[in-house]
Amino acid sequence: MINVLYCGDKNVLNGLIISTLSLAKQSSEPLNIFVFTMKMRGYKDIPQRSIDELGKILKQKNPKNKIQLIDITDEFESDKPSANVKNLFSPYCLLRLYADLVEGLPEKILYLDTDVVALKDPNELYKMDNSEYEIMGAVDYYGQHWIRTSLFEKTYMNSGVLLMNMRLIRESGLLRKTRRRIRHVKMLLPDQTSLNIYSKRKKLVDRKFNEQKQETDETVFRHFSTTFRFWPVFHTQKIKPWDVEKLHRVLKCHAFDDVLEEYERVKRTITK
Repeated sequence: MINVLYCGDKNVLNGLIISTLSLAKQSSEPLNIFVFTMKMRGYKDIPQRSIDELGKILKQKNPKNKIQLIDITDEFESDKPSANVKNLFSPYCLLRLYADLVEGLPEKILYLDTDVVALKDPNELYKMDNSEYEIMGAVDYYGQHWIRTSLFEKTYMNSGVLLMNMRLIRESGLLRKTRRRIRHVKMLLPDQTSLNIYSKRKKLVDRKFNEQKQETDETVFRHFSTTFRFWPVFHTQKIKPWDVEKLHRVLKCHAFDDVLEEYERVKRTITK
């Protein structure tokens, strides 16, 4: 069984549908999925009925697939990231930093952003031995060029795909330290940068496990994070898996069209 963690508010449902459908298609093992959400003024938490409907669809793929919603409002409010609640990114992006406070999570869990799509079996990453590492992940494609956590090596890790060892994380206090920092220090990428600063036992994996630029035949996870374009003028580009028209027209990406077809059929039932 592959344990998976997602986080977000109601706005991530489209991405959650696509990402979980892609996992269900590619995985050689049953999925045990956890979804963190919370109640916060100005936002809408993920409804339980949406998770129930998605769970029915996932069980059609494999009767052993499971998905559960966990409300961590209390945990968030008890250790609020005051300096970074108002940021370029939703505060819901920070919910993964509270995983050590949630009872019942398995020791080994794969965290995925909701704009990550599986193109090959996720078990290739999940079965790796992470017993000596707090987190395992790939180098951040863009951040490696201007953010250094090591003098001689490019080790700035992207946090959109992380294999997490919850036992070591609790022992080292990694997430507790990151929460303390984002409570006091305002940052552009508060969760990712803090994890890179405080993780002393991390391991870099191949880019194919978190491809942030262009998928290849080897890509296991395609991460549709913000990219940069330099022509005709410098600009950022944000195209997500649920932006199907732009995905096809601009990125020329058709790698998971069958998943997108199913997404179009089921999304109204889940997101209504």
